Amino acid sequence: MNVRRITAVATKEWKETVRDRLFLLMSFLLPVVWMVVFGYGLVLDVEHVPFAVLDRDQSSLSRDYVYRFIESRYFDYQGSVSDERDIDRLLGDTAIRMAIVVPERFEEQLLEGRPVTIQTLLDGTFPLHADTLKGYVIAVNRAFTQERITEFLTRTRGLVPEEARRLAEPVSLETRYLYNQEVRSTWSMVPALIMFALMVASPLLTALGVVREKETGSIYNIYSATVSKAEFLIGKLVPYFTISTINVVVLWVIAVWLFGVPFKGSFTAFFLASLLFILCSTGIGLVISLLVRTQMAALIITIIIAMVPTILFSGLLVPVSSLSPGAQVQAHLFPAMYYTDVVRGSFLKGLDLKAMWTDLLALAVFAVALRLVAYSLFTKRPKA
Repeated sequence: MNVRRITAVATKEWKETVRDRLFLLMSFLLPVVWMVVFGYGLVLDVEHVPFAVLDRDQSSLSRDYVYRFIESRYFDYQGSVSDERDIDRLLGDTAIRMAIVVPERFEEQLLEGRPVTIQTLLDGTFPLHADTLKGYVIAVNRAFTQERITEFLTRTRGLVPEEARRLAEPVSLETRYLYNQEVRSTWSMVPALIMFALMVASPLLTALGVVREKETGSIYNIYSATVSKAEFLIGKLVPYFTISTINVVVLWVIAVWLFGVPFKGSFTAFFLASLLFILCSTGIGLVISLLVRTQMAALIITIIIAMVPTILFSGLLVPVSSLSPGAQVQAHLFPAMYYTDVVRGSFLKGLDLKAMWTDLLALAVFAVALRLVAYSLFTKRPKA
């Protein structure tokens, strides 16, 4: 293997890339655009949920109950209604996502120590959203209920508030969120978007760059040159590997400075893992380029192979552990899943190389396997 010949192929490919200004611009612009657009667009936090109230009691306790929702940042009060038909209309028009119906004699029954049922209507169009919203409602309702029980015990048994509170809640639950204390979806989503941007952009650039030589006919110069298969493949990948490496740093800066995601791990470990993942993603593009003859075919196939599994099976939106057994098997067949664990572990958990060695080993295996496949597919004999 001759380093000079590899350098010559890489220099030629870089000049071709620089000469095409649009291609060069897209090489650096696409990952940034995807990062910003999806970073601001894929917000999974359930906050400011619009809701309306039908208060049939109109008492001080019913207003106190409703105010618990109004003052919460998770809800956005849209006013009161006078009839259940108004609730149906508002929910149907998506003007509200939730409605609370307070029954008559609400305060009277509570003061007498009797249970009261409050109806809460949730828009179930988005199940995950509705399930999270249900948890918010239960939490608010439980806090209100415990206060009422504490007050009732204090009034009827003459207990001090602290003792009444212990009787009202004999088992207390203390929840602590590790790694993402504020439970922000942005902190979880943005690091994974680094994976998404690299997984889609790097194969796309590599596939289009190599297939371009087939369309222009300049590939025949390689067929007649003394450069070997390995030298050609390595030289072709060097420019796109370099571009993707620069994009890793740019995307990391965007995640930390623009979105404010804390980075708790070692940048060296993160960067080394990113280089392995770039070898995988550019390898996918190289294999695709050797199977097709036109840039349009390379574009379509790359989007299908790179984007669809990345969205569905990488853990970008849904944890892999929550997928069906068949889907989990598919997830382990793509390098995106392993790199997603790496970036989230580096940003939020502060993991080092020792803690991520299994993911790094999997990425290394993918990188080597893809190079071997590309080497076996490439031939210096032109196909008829």
